[in-house]
Amino acid sequence: MNLGVDVFARGVTPKRYQPGVGLRPGSGSGFGGGRPDLEPLLPILYAAMYESIAAHSRLGLNVVSECGHHGAINPDILPNCARRLNGLPVLFVGVRCPIEEIMKRRNQAGRKRGYVVGPDNEPIPPPVVLWQEEVHKPGIYDLEVDTSILSPEECVERIRERLANGPPGTAFQQLTERI
Repeated sequence: MNLGVDVFARGVTPKRYQPGVGLRPGSGSGFGGGRPDLEPLLPILYAAMYESIAAHSRLGLNVVSECGHHGAINPDILPNCARRLNGLPVLFVGVRCPIEEIMKRRNQAGRKRGYVVGPDNEPIPPPVVLWQEEVHKPGIYDLEVDTSILSPEECVERIRERLANGPPGTAFQQLTERI
């Protein structure tokens, strides 16, 4: 079951609340304008997503949830999400990639889609830098993969190996101890 941020932002969240849990730092009032009206809703929107993940897992379904968590708007969101999965099998994977590679990929993808993009040597936009800084706080993971080094297939294989051979994940338990 795929219950990640894109599923919730596009398929569950009413248009007036979009991007919902997809709101990135740099989008709200404290970080440059955008959708400050959504910031107070983020804790409950994340809670709803994680309660859905928990319900699916309790019914014996395997769940993959790809989402970025950041504490720029509310530092308690990730620990509260972790608490909702207490007692369930969870492997928290940090996906890393150097910011220069991210910008290169964004520009390449944008050009392919016909978007206006800047030259590769342009400064990195502040919201992109902020996202990269915030999304990896506090940096507690069960496994980390680097997509600048590993192919998508290699990342999946590392995750599969960890799920098959253990050890079980403990990152979410560590995060619940922070609240």
